[in-house]
Amino acid sequence: MLDTAPLLQPTRFPELRRDRLRILQVNLGLTCNQSCKHCHVNAGPKRIEQMARDTVDQVLAFRRRQGLGVLDLTGGAPELNPHFRYLVETAVGEGVHVMDRCNLTVLELPEQKDLAEFLARHRVEVVASLPCYLEENVDGQRGRGVFADSIQGLQRLNDLGYGDPESGLVLNLVYNPLGPSLPPPQCRLEQDYKRHLGERYGVRFNRLLTITNMPIQRFGSSLLSKGEFHAYLEMLKNAHHDGNLAGVMCRTLVSIDWRGYLYDCDFNQMLDMPVDAPDSRPLHVRDAAALDLQGWRIRVGEHCYGCTAGAGSSCGGALSE
Repeated sequence: MLDTAPLLQPTRFPELRRDRLRILQVNLGLTCNQSCKHCHVNAGPKRIEQMARDTVDQVLAFRRRQGLGVLDLTGGAPELNPHFRYLVETAVGEGVHVMDRCNLTVLELPEQKDLAEFLARHRVEVVASLPCYLEENVDGQRGRGVFADSIQGLQRLNDLGYGDPESGLVLNLVYNPLGPSLPPPQCRLEQDYKRHLGERYGVRFNRLLTITNMPIQRFGSSLLSKGEFHAYLEMLKNAHHDGNLAGVMCRTLVSIDWRGYLYDCDFNQMLDMPVDAPDSRPLHVRDAAALDLQGWRIRVGEHCYGCTAGAGSSCGGALSE
């Protein structure tokens, strides 16, 4: 796989500093039942990296000491980590709002047949990836049969109350562009998703989140192999809006990798750019519980334009309309 990391430094991206920490995002491992073309973590069935139980306990201790109320679980497929349910149960029992970044097809695995019920029972917010509402586009990006399995997963979640405003069970979908382009306006695309999925499959959900593809890992390698990398990066830079800087996720979120090391965001994690600790060494979660990260410099690169281009992009979707 072609490495884009050397092409993302140096950069003239504006300097950023951390605000008060609110969200703890944890990558539980790189094992996944899918191998998507746009995947920025290069996850797949052959990846065996998984967070160990003692690291999970250190993550929980960090959350308690920092007083964080939101736990955002990602991967790979985070549900495939053997300690996923322990982490969810413990955090929910402590009053934490847990988010699960789910690829939907994991709900259809035989060994995960009760996963949807588990998520509903613990009132976990499901953030489900569905890069298009058309079968041919999803299967082209994620593999044959993925769309059908994703619809089945959504229908199972709906049967449990997900997407129903009265149930309080939140189901948000995530859109990624199918190629080297910016997402369309989030509100307008959400209307298209709701109309098409509702009319054809009876699927309902709360919100659509649009996220720009980052020129790193698998997607970045694809751009390089097609000779499109520099044009894509130039497009991101030309579409940069200073107004999006105030809302970028790295200001209030810290990302922890499967080994327990801290990063400013999931993208920096995949580029091996740990937080800018005072002693310049990678900072492990076991040593960070008592630290106040507010005011720390955020490490930036050319890829950061992906978060500020157009309407902006974050783990919570567009930053502006």
